[in-house]
Amino acid sequence: MGILNLTPDSFSDGGLFLKKDNAIKHVTQMINDGAQIIDIGGESTRPGASDVSVDEECQRVIPVIEAVREISDIPISIDTSKTDVMQQAISSGASMINDVNALRDDGAVELAAELDVPVCIMHMQGSPRTMQHTPVYKDVVQEVKAFLEERIDACLKAGIKRSNIIIDPGFGFGKTLEHNLSLFKHLDEFEKLDCPLLVGVSRKSMIGTVLNNASADERLNGSVVLATLAAWNNANILRVHDVKETAEALKLCQAVKEAK
Repeated sequence: MGILNLTPDSFSDGGLFLKKDNAIKHVTQMINDGAQIIDIGGESTRPGASDVSVDEECQRVIPVIEAVREISDIPISIDTSKTDVMQQAISSGASMINDVNALRDDGAVELAAELDVPVCIMHMQGSPRTMQHTPVYKDVVQEVKAFLEERIDACLKAGIKRSNIIIDPGFGFGKTLEHNLSLFKHLDEFEKLDCPLLVGVSRKSMIGTVLNNASADERLNGSVVLATLAAWNNANILRVHDVKETAEALKLCQAVKEAK
């Protein structure tokens, strides 16, 4: 899953793809590099990020979704927590919902059931504005797992097919470094939920903290290493900025797994 942030304030690539021509060029490059899904978002979810209105978010993402659909039939994921944005994005050509708020906006879970598209539900403690203010867990793995289990049940009760549900532990969303590392070490726990697992750690601060890399641009090696570890531990979807490097690493990983 290649990331396209249409935001001025995302932690890694904010402002780079605000112009539609730049965005489409980047999407084309990610597809050529091996992306199998394009994840398009118009609101930053970095710690402390500002809220964006429905209208502004749609103004950012809808023209690009339509433009991508004109050049490719690649699956497009809309990265949003707003029900109205989900509706407009799917109507414009997106085919998947990626929601850091796990479909808890009013009407979101019902809309997803009606649209009958894949949905990714993520765990987050708090909100993007507050999530890194001293997050606390007694057992982060079991608490995140229990939350995702509850949201899976809510999705099923609303009429979403289990085959359409993807789960994301939410690395960096209301977690300390220790929490993130523990979740990563125990990725196998999430296989018990019987849904495909998405892992998104690309360029995140947990990499910078371990490697002492202050800048997100210096986290390529760490991002690829963690993506490879996630794939080795049976993650199904990897949400990444650096598609070419990750795709090459995964090809090697798969070759080793398939060796006799």
